[in-house]
Amino acid sequence: MSTAASITQARSLAGEDPAKRRQILDGARDVFIQMGFDAASMNDVTRAAGVSKSTLYVYFRSKDELFHALICEERERYFEEIEKMFADTDHPVETLRLYGERLARKLTSNAVVRANRAVIGVAERMPELGAMFYEQGPERAIGMLANYLETATADGKLAVDDPRQAAMQFIELSMAGLFRRRLFGHIEAEPDHQEIVNTVGSALRVFMAAYGPKTKAEEHPTELAALDA
Repeated sequence: MSTAASITQARSLAGEDPAKRRQILDGARDVFIQMGFDAASMNDVTRAAGVSKSTLYVYFRSKDELFHALICEERERYFEEIEKMFADTDHPVETLRLYGERLARKLTSNAVVRANRAVIGVAERMPELGAMFYEQGPERAIGMLANYLETATADGKLAVDDPRQAAMQFIELSMAGLFRRRLFGHIEAEPDHQEIVNTVGSALRVFMAAYGPKTKAEEHPTELAALDA
């Protein structure tokens, strides 16, 4: 094999060791949690991960890329769980309850609150990072829930006229009084299980009152009023 071919092969294999990539990501996660995104440097990551700077740059070209990889990795695990939940359109009340509780627990967790704060902290200086964070996270979640609501409506289990709007409403209701208070440090600890259950239960009652399957009488309120008269 020629020297040029050897170099090409070596380069093609660079950055493909899963264990080394995992080592770097774990070190970076610790650094970002302890120092915050803006304060952390690639040198800090190399020390925490126990790798050389040259090795780090083989896997990740910048701090932004490293931060994005961490967020994407966590999100993919989360969205895989959600996709399985949304396979059941026959029982929307239970599916939405499970989804709402999972969502509220996830978004009020220490790790996600820190990630949101980090992105907000750099969004003015790096608007593309903020836009990418939103599109690949909240926007994707809205789309998945909207598709579920549309399917459940087509099956007669719900009566949603604007699935996207209804999806955003349910997401906000499921985190009412929890997410923003956590984000701005008004409450420091993650909400307990019962608090999440109560919040999502209330959200579900409001949501189903608006979008539950309609009876014939509900679809024709004038006829119902005439009958009562």
